[in-house]
Amino acid sequence: MLKGDGHLSHDLDPHDRAPKDACGVFGVWAPGEEVSKLTYYGLYALQHRGQESAGIAVSEGSRILVYKDMGLVAQVFDESVLGTLRGHLAIGHCRYSTTGSSVWENAQPTLSSTEVGGLALAHNGNLINTAELSRRLAPGSTRATTDTEVLTSLLAQDRSRPIDDAAAALLPQVKGAYSLVFMDEKTLYAARDPQGIRPLVLGRLERGWAVASETAALDIVGATFVREIEPGELITIDQRGVRSRRFALAEPKGCLFEYVYLARPDTTIAGRGVQTTRVEVGRVLAREHPVEADLVIPTPESGTPAAVGYAEESGIPYGQGLVKNSYVGRTFIQPSQTIRQLGIRLKLNPLKEVVAGKRLVVVDDSIVRGNTQRAIVKMLREAGAREVHVRISSPPVSWPCFYGIDFATRAELIAGSLSVEEIRASLGADSLGYISLEGLTEATTIPAERLCRACFDGVYPIPVDQDNVGKYVLEAKL
Repeated sequence: MLKGDGHLSHDLDPHDRAPKDACGVFGVWAPGEEVSKLTYYGLYALQHRGQESAGIAVSEGSRILVYKDMGLVAQVFDESVLGTLRGHLAIGHCRYSTTGSSVWENAQPTLSSTEVGGLALAHNGNLINTAELSRRLAPGSTRATTDTEVLTSLLAQDRSRPIDDAAAALLPQVKGAYSLVFMDEKTLYAARDPQGIRPLVLGRLERGWAVASETAALDIVGATFVREIEPGELITIDQRGVRSRRFALAEPKGCLFEYVYLARPDTTIAGRGVQTTRVEVGRVLAREHPVEADLVIPTPESGTPAAVGYAEESGIPYGQGLVKNSYVGRTFIQPSQTIRQLGIRLKLNPLKEVVAGKRLVVVDDSIVRGNTQRAIVKMLREAGAREVHVRISSPPVSWPCFYGIDFATRAELIAGSLSVEEIRASLGADSLGYISLEGLTEATTIPAERLCRACFDGVYPIPVDQDNVGKYVLEAKL
């Protein structure tokens, strides 16, 4: 039975969760600044990447202090807590779990002791050789069940060299997706896997530097975007500035789903705004799947940019046909049977005077299980829509992701077992059109060979042993 937890979420249906990214990371080195507050605002800007827990590690030069808890950034931190987190460098994390349960012990940043001091680490992504790496740890060295904790412990137990040298030696043996920020008492570090699957960017502050999962977080804290941290790159930031070293050759395979869903629309990836890309995706979708209709409406807010592009390209007017309640909790109070029948109306409601008698094009960014879209089609018909044509600005999500998005089995995915026509019938729509993989790729302006498209085509850039991966791979050993 689902229990109310009081946390806010963008999920329209708790039984039909949208795709979830692993988390967001932020780091700052800025003597003289309130680094805990900069990190708080950086995490606030990255809240969409993870809503289960949040944490900040800070150092004033002699010790690392970590504060973390379950919940949203604004629920975990307040003015009094941030006032105790003083120093010249900090890292922060907001989590959605992809390896390890959503419990306090697995919240980040992780903290470990080395022979020469402390080490705190935060991770966005998901490793695929976690079980193998965990066997290198001393028995009983950790009770946490995350790939992040394994990474932190392995770095901490390498006491024969400085942390950056230890990281340069360890990371080539780590497989999967990882964008890392980590720190000792005096220095900030950041690293990105050789494929660069998850984003990581560097920014310049007036009195220091910042590292973040997305450029939008740099904007929020007043940092100027400098560049993306390159795949296979490790950077070190201290009083001597920024230093870079390579620990692996770059083999770029950026996540295509970042463009579709994960990144904020005001973020820039590879020099191009995500909003611009999503509007262009809508234009391509209109060319590939035209239909005679009276109005284009988005599923708010996920389908809005593509709906704008679809309307512009097709010449069909754009309008708001659905209203979303942004303040409903993830599961809140378990509803009575009568209220349960209302289902998604608790979070979405049609504007009857807008949709009645209209032939509608309803644009959304993806279909995972189909429950949400099915309910929307039913609602719009009950509100008087003559026709409901569903258009999706990503190809069918048919394959699981092992690199940091929480859909890990084909059984979870409606497109894993049904054809497009079968999905259309299941949704009750008059027609259904997905953008082609080629059309989506072209809209990003990134060559296909530089993208990870595995959730759409099943081609994994890093080979995966599916018997030794999964969210609870370490918990099974306890």
